Amino acid sequence: MSPQLLFWIPAVLRLVLCLAGAGVVAFFFGPVAGLVVAVLGVAAMMITHLHYLYRLSSWLDDSGQSRLPDGWGAWTDVYARLYRMRRDDEKNQAELTEWLARFRQAMSLLPDGVVIMDDVLFLEWCNPAAQQHLGLRLDRDKGMRVTNLIRNPAFIDYIILGRYEQPLTLALQERKLIVQIIPFENRRQILVTHDVTESERIDMMRRDFVANASHELRTPLTVINGFLEIALSQPKLDEQTRAAHLTLMTEQGERMQNLIDDMLTLTRLESIDYPLRSEVVRVQALLEGIAEEGRALSAGKHRISLEVTGPDLKGNVDELRSAFTNLVTNAVRYTPADGRIMLRWESDDKGAHFSVQDTGIGISPEHISRLTERFYRVDKSRSRETQGTGLGLAIVRHVLLRHHATLDIQSVPDHGSTFTVYFPASQTIGDFVDAK
Repeated sequence: MSPQLLFWIPAVLRLVLCLAGAGVVAFFFGPVAGLVVAVLGVAAMMITHLHYLYRLSSWLDDSGQSRLPDGWGAWTDVYARLYRMRRDDEKNQAELTEWLARFRQAMSLLPDGVVIMDDVLFLEWCNPAAQQHLGLRLDRDKGMRVTNLIRNPAFIDYIILGRYEQPLTLALQERKLIVQIIPFENRRQILVTHDVTESERIDMMRRDFVANASHELRTPLTVINGFLEIALSQPKLDEQTRAAHLTLMTEQGERMQNLIDDMLTLTRLESIDYPLRSEVVRVQALLEGIAEEGRALSAGKHRISLEVTGPDLKGNVDELRSAFTNLVTNAVRYTPADGRIMLRWESDDKGAHFSVQDTGIGISPEHISRLTERFYRVDKSRSRETQGTGLGLAIVRHVLLRHHATLDIQSVPDHGSTFTVYFPASQTIGDFVDAK
């Protein structure tokens, strides 16, 4: 049966019953009494409907608080439908709230910034990444115009031109961002930001590495090629000159070999397919060997001492030997003759540390933070004199990262430097060793 019939049949039946009752009264008590009964019956029905209409109006004014009233007659079906609509609406609202919470949670976890704006660029919502990228605060800036919050000329021009199909590269908050506005719906726009600061830094490091490696290899190759050209063009060179040329070519060849070895070492240390092979490192024996190598490199020009009072380590012997040797070798190279180099292996309640203290030329403060960068040199001419590859401290940094250790550098120009490697207690084994 159709909804229309379900509504009209009961209503007509109630009206027919009312008129039938009036007809019975008119039959027994006369037409006037029947008319009065008919009028009163219709009036009662109207008052009843007006009462329920008033209750419905009151409920609509405060549907969230008031209880849905009970009905009578046709109102029973009306209230039943309203109840179902309210229940479905509450269910849909709960689902919408849940989906909105999931959406915001998902947007909050995105590494890219997301800003939702209306058609006139007033801020409605943004995720934490956008707050970090653009310097926004949702609790403070909500409802404000985004162009008043991001005062960057390039961004303002981007907004004015409205050419949103192309992204904008923006330098903001010491970051490099890729920014794009995406219109959606009729009165909403999304501002998306992608932080490329780290990728740009890595690309720059890669370019610098290729340029520096090419430059470092070009010098010895130029020397070797030059001497080979002389040898080919002047086959009757005297033996003394030929021997000098061969000696210089051998030195430059060794320099290239050392550079390539260091580059391969760095590549291996950075590779995720090269896990750390942990073993027991007998630190005293290791440092005694490194100290002897330092004395051999020094050739008696420096006083090199060693103190070992710390425990053994867990780690890779070869990698730690490479790192410690680089620190000692640098101390020998950059300490003038008659200088002193002190090697110490000690421990405390936080772990163990290896320090290399020298009385060398020292390092200016502005260079210290960049010393572990590949090919970074404080004094390029002096570095070439000492035959360094420029990769030693970069190797040290990567070895220490793999061993959960840190490097601290303290230096005063013309007074010397102290390089200290700190190992956490979790990397140490055994008790103290008394070197005395």
